[in-house]
Amino acid sequence: MAFPRTLALDVGDKRIGLAITDELGLTAQPLFTLHRASGKSGLRSDLKAIARFIRQHKVEVLLVGHPLNADGTTGPQAIKSEAFAQSLREAHPTLQHHLLDERLTTREAHSLLNDAGRLHRSAGHAARLDRKHLIDQVAAVLILESYLAKDGPTLLPDPDQP
Repeated sequence: MAFPRTLALDVGDKRIGLAITDELGLTAQPLFTLHRASGKSGLRSDLKAIARFIRQHKVEVLLVGHPLNADGTTGPQAIKSEAFAQSLREAHPTLQHHLLDERLTTREAHSLLNDAGRLHRSAGHAARLDRKHLIDQVAAVLILESYLAKDGPTLLPDPDQP
């Protein structure tokens, strides 16, 4: 049984990290980092780029990270994410849309990259830029994994195990 193809977005002011489920809708994979367009046509350009991936990958579920404050309140970045999510709802009304709490995903992404031996923030300029792109993608994967863990398939116990 295949589950719907799901796209997760970690929306920031300068970049958007994208992650997508595999074709069966079971695992999260980083897709890439989208550099946000600026100016009056910026939002329209961002939505157009995301629409291309939605069509290309036959996405049915769209997740947007909701960066609440540590105490669960809504701050300025969360308000921006809510507005972006609303623009996506208007542009793609047939998709399922979800805002997911993404508190600490960036911190966890840094930790995962450190554990994997990726260059630390104190590395050279080019390495820091590469790391920023990876952080956004890893944060999107973490958002998607939390959704899959919550709404994904429930595994049945192994009948051969007591």
